[in-house]
Amino acid sequence: MPTKREYKDDYPDKTLYIPGPTEVREDVIEAMCEPMFGHRMDRMTDLYTTVVEDTKEFLDTDNHVVVLTGSGTEFMESSILNLVDERVLCTTCGSFSERQANVAERLGKTVDTLEYEWGKAVKPEDVREALETSDVEYDAVTCVMNESSTGVRNPVEEIGDVVAEYPDTSFVVDAVSSLGGDYVDIDAHGIDVIFTSVQKAFAMPPGLAVCVVSDDAYERELESDSASWYGGFQRTIDYYDRKGQTHSTPAIPVMLAYRTQMKHMLEEGHDARDERHRAMAEYTREWAREHFDTFPEAGYESQTVACIENTRGIDVAETIEAVSREYDMVFANGYGSQLGERTFRIGHMGEHDLESIEALTDAIEDVADL
Repeated sequence: MPTKREYKDDYPDKTLYIPGPTEVREDVIEAMCEPMFGHRMDRMTDLYTTVVEDTKEFLDTDNHVVVLTGSGTEFMESSILNLVDERVLCTTCGSFSERQANVAERLGKTVDTLEYEWGKAVKPEDVREALETSDVEYDAVTCVMNESSTGVRNPVEEIGDVVAEYPDTSFVVDAVSSLGGDYVDIDAHGIDVIFTSVQKAFAMPPGLAVCVVSDDAYERELESDSASWYGGFQRTIDYYDRKGQTHSTPAIPVMLAYRTQMKHMLEEGHDARDERHRAMAEYTREWAREHFDTFPEAGYESQTVACIENTRGIDVAETIEAVSREYDMVFANGYGSQLGERTFRIGHMGEHDLESIEALTDAIEDVADL
């Protein structure tokens, strides 16, 4: 059992370059300080309908949008409960895609995996072969759009086009660390479910999960004998259609922050936000190749998280600590036992720009004597 460590009031502010949570605008933080109001008041309807409809506009989707209190893991779990009666094909190429397979197994589903070495990307032709050669029909195929453990960006658009050829199979995309910072045309590529957490590329305080649901996914859940109660598509979407609210009490202060930040995102625009993230990613990769190397398979690098191979053998933990101590900037080590000192990661997402990313890489160069 851990001993109590009293929370203090004198922590130094650190600029976050981790794969989430990330930096949050001051006015978005301040938006959480409004007086409390009831979650069944008309004011809540105004707030939640604004949040949902602005998200649809930003993502340029005609599909349903659900925003619930929780982490993205809520929809990782509920999408399986809602859409998979028996069998699911999980594509795995890192920690978070493996987690999706583990979640499905824990829910009692029959899980087949299409596995890749960490650092490699899922290939559409392999998904096609798996579907064509399977003796059984899959209820769903899952894929992580942005595998932040390895810095791999999987081609979910092309994979979605393949899965769309199998109308009885849903396509579920975990976009927790990319949606909002890496453009994806959801409606054009047969993506039935795509979900994210707001503390990543949306650059909001943690506490909300966002899920975009197609009509087909909604209808498939209706045909199912069981579904998630909290994250059920019918329950959440029908309640919104009737009341314009969430079925359970939401984290109202974070919803207020969401409203404020989504207005900023709409003002910038999805395309411009995508271009800004692409510029940060390209700069970070160039810097990494100059001093180290990049870990992901070439051509499949993330637009929001750089995973950098530690070819110089620097002490990653000590470098992170020194940069934090001397520059009040925090970046991340490699994920898990496989990549802890072999790689390190820089989150270039949310409200960061080229200037702020250059400030971090300058700090790393100074501390590591590059």
